[in-house]
Amino acid sequence: MSRRLGAEVRVDHVVKAFEGGRVRALDDVSFSLAPGELVALTGPSGSGKSTLLNLIGALDDPDEGSITLDGERLDRIRDRDAYRSRTVGFVFQLHNLISTLTASENIQIPMFGHTHSRAARRERARNLLGEVGLADRVDARPATLSGGERQRVAIARALANEPRLILADEPTGALDSATGARVLALLDEVRQRRGTTILLVTNDDQVAAATDRVLRLRDGVIRGGEPQPAPA
Repeated sequence: MSRRLGAEVRVDHVVKAFEGGRVRALDDVSFSLAPGELVALTGPSGSGKSTLLNLIGALDDPDEGSITLDGERLDRIRDRDAYRSRTVGFVFQLHNLISTLTASENIQIPMFGHTHSRAARRERARNLLGEVGLADRVDARPATLSGGERQRVAIARALANEPRLILADEPTGALDSATGARVLALLDEVRQRRGTTILLVTNDDQVAAATDRVLRLRDGVIRGGEPQPAPA
C-alpha cells in the first residue's frame, strides 16, 4: 500500500468549559501537529486531555477558538460522521472490541458504507491483521487474545479506512511495560510506513520519551511542546 501524507492539525486559542462555564477544561490552548508527527500529550487526570481529543475528533465543539485539519475548520464540517470515519482513527486504553465478533469482524465494522463488497472487507481485514502481526488470529474472538493482541486488533481497526490522523487515548495504559513498548513501536511503524499523524495521550514517561515531541497539559493549559532530545 502506498504511503499517504498525514494530516496537519492546528488548534488555535481553544477554550472549553463545563458546568455553566465554571470549570475550564481547556483555557486558550494553541498548538499544531505537522503531517507525519508522533506527538505525546501528557498531564494529570482532569487536565483536559480527553476533552482535547474529543474536540479534535469532532465529537464536540470548542466554546472559543478553532481547530482546523488541513485548513478546514472542524466546526464547519457538515458530515461529522464521515469525517470521523474517513479521516480519523481512534485507539483507546480499553480496546472496545465487540466480544461476540472475531478479530476480522471487529476490523470490518468501520468499513461498512465505504467498502461495499463483503469479500473486499474480509480481504482488507486480513491484510491489516497481517500488518500488526496477527495473520493467524483472523477468526479469534477477543476473549482468546492477550491484552497486547487485543490492542493490536484495535490499531488495525483504526486503520481500516486509511485515516490520516490517529488519536490514541492511553493505548498502552492497561498493558505491562514490555507489551506497551511493542504497541508503541507498532504505532510508530504505522506512522513511518503510512505517514500518519498521531496524537498519543499517555502518562508513561518512557512512552512520551519515544515520541517526536511532548505537549504537557495542566489545568487546561499547554506547557511545553519541545522536541525530544536525540539519544546519546
